[in-house]
Amino acid sequence: MGRSDQDLIRRFRRWVVTALAAGVLLYVGYSVWAGFAEIGEQLSGFRWGLYAPVLLLTLGNYALRFAKWHWLMRLLGVRISVREDAAIFTAGLAMVISPAKAGELLKPYLVSRRTGVPMATTIPALVAERLTDGIAMLALAAFSIGTYAADRVAVVAIPAALVAVGLLVLSSSRLSKAALSLLARLPGMSRIAPKLEQMYQATRRCLAPGPLLVTVALSVLAWWLECAGFVLVFQGLGATASLDACTFLYAFATIAGGASPGGLGIADTALVALAVPVLAVERPLAVAASLLIRVATLWFGVLLGAIALFRFEDLLGEGLAPGVDKGGEGGVRVGG
Repeated sequence: MGRSDQDLIRRFRRWVVTALAAGVLLYVGYSVWAGFAEIGEQLSGFRWGLYAPVLLLTLGNYALRFAKWHWLMRLLGVRISVREDAAIFTAGLAMVISPAKAGELLKPYLVSRRTGVPMATTIPALVAERLTDGIAMLALAAFSIGTYAADRVAVVAIPAALVAVGLLVLSSSRLSKAALSLLARLPGMSRIAPKLEQMYQATRRCLAPGPLLVTVALSVLAWWLECAGFVLVFQGLGATASLDACTFLYAFATIAGGASPGGLGIADTALVALAVPVLAVERPLAVAASLLIRVATLWFGVLLGAIALFRFEDLLGEGLAPGVDKGGEGGVRVGG
């Protein structure tokens, strides 16, 4: 890897370490506010034997999402080995907690550097991956929102409508080209107009009806596995929680926290605020369940991603793809 790549990886590592420290402080403060002794009592009584299958379900989520990512790479004509792509995907798990989620560009950036394929082609794979994850969560939440939170339908309906409009524009060549033409007229945009056109074509290929159906189906199954893990968490705490209720709680909280990196603070609070009335459980138990599922999903992924980042020189030690200029297309700057 070139010096610029090494500097970038170091920056991503600093983000991860900082986020981990901030996460620890956040959860300690949250636990103190919610009642440290009561939460400690709930955690001490947890049946830890159930935590292994919770983590396995999370690994199933990651495996299905990687299958989707790698399939999108193949769909775009990007040839990269499963081993290398898996290393890149795993490292990307840590980037959901990066500032403004800018670190998520790590995946298309490194694929571009490893293969020589321009980022104008690899970024649309990230867009399609994250969009189909969002559609899956909206679908999972919408299935039972009328039962558990009929007064909060707008939280699901508004983003669903925005996604529908976006897909409609993308599916229409006339509307898309009109939008690109308007963008090209903005100051400083004319020089990157060809790249925008390239990104549009690649995005349209990823989100065509057939690929969209496949990737959304994979996403629904992947995220449903983590919802099933939430059921096991409540069982471990001695509470009764249906799969239907836990699917709604987990999906709705994830949507609510979508604007913040990893949903930090927002998703955690939403899980507790909704679990108390929906499942008729005490606040300390709801907080303990929130902590356990977030560690098993968000922070487990961050840990795996951090390990991948700190082993990157070994995993991707062969350097750039033949013919890739270190100062060229692959050298697009990521992050601040």
